Amino acid sequence: MAYEITEIKKIGIGLIGFGLFFTFLGIILFFDRGLLALGNIFSLAGVGILLGWRSTWALFTNRANFKGSASFLLGLFFIFVRWPIVGIILEIYGCVFLFSGFWSSIKVFLYHIPVVGWIIQFISPP
Repeated sequence: MAYEITEIKKIGIGLIGFGLFFTFLGIILFFDRGLLALGNIFSLAGVGILLGWRSTWALFTNRANFKGSASFLLGLFFIFVRWPIVGIILEIYGCVFLFSGFWSSIKVFLYHIPVVGWIIQFISPP
């Protein structure tokens, strides 16, 4: 495997997974603000632990990623002021824009997961 996964990185991946789970659950339960906020906290903590706090700060404050950072933080603000649908839309846009440089690394990582890797290889063209 090309990437070494330490125990700290496993914790970060787990926190991101919990964040996605609580965000999904919050969306399913009619945009529950508490679950959405909990999902955001877990996701941000997981990204911070996975990448490292300095790299996470550099990612969010990079001039090229300013549009994604601003929309993500604005979406987080809208969730806290009781506009969860607008907040989720802005957060999804911000996440896609912020993490667009990581898609190739994520795809390589997902290829190594047994069932998920087979599905991705079956769906994506060579």
